[in-house]
Amino acid sequence: MIETILTWLASLVLNIILKIGYIGITLLMTVESSFIPFPSEIVIPPAAYLAQQGQMNIFLVIIAGIAGSLFGALINYYLAYTLGRKAIYSLINKKKIVKAENYFLEYGNASTLLGRFVPAVRQLISIPAGFFRMSLKSFILYTSIGSGIWVIILAILGYAFGANQE
Repeated sequence: MIETILTWLASLVLNIILKIGYIGITLLMTVESSFIPFPSEIVIPPAAYLAQQGQMNIFLVIIAGIAGSLFGALINYYLAYTLGRKAIYSLINKKKIVKAENYFLEYGNASTLLGRFVPAVRQLISIPAGFFRMSLKSFILYTSIGSGIWVIILAILGYAFGANQE
């Protein structure tokens, strides 16, 4: 069952990337970084693989991935900043949000960078940043760095996989 869903999802992602290119990568990564559970691991590596095969540009794949990650994170930040806890708790599992809040309280602003590497925290760390009114400038800086590192790691893996196919 799970294997069938993952195969279908991977096929969908690949079709989106092939049909609309870098915009598709940006849109998929925006979804991934918002509160919608969607794995970045099935977006960037296939795109990087296509870059290694000469069908895309690896630098544009990385830029599109970072841009999408930042856009999705900004959506969560803005919703939390403007709607507040009560509204967000009614939309998203409170237990998961509290976990992200505790992570934010422990690591401060740097959590928006570090949290990009922690499963289940990655998509939600922007919410406590909005709750606690982290400065937008700092949020964008830390999120861009963390997302950038994560996207580059995934791109290297996809590119290397493509190189090993030859």
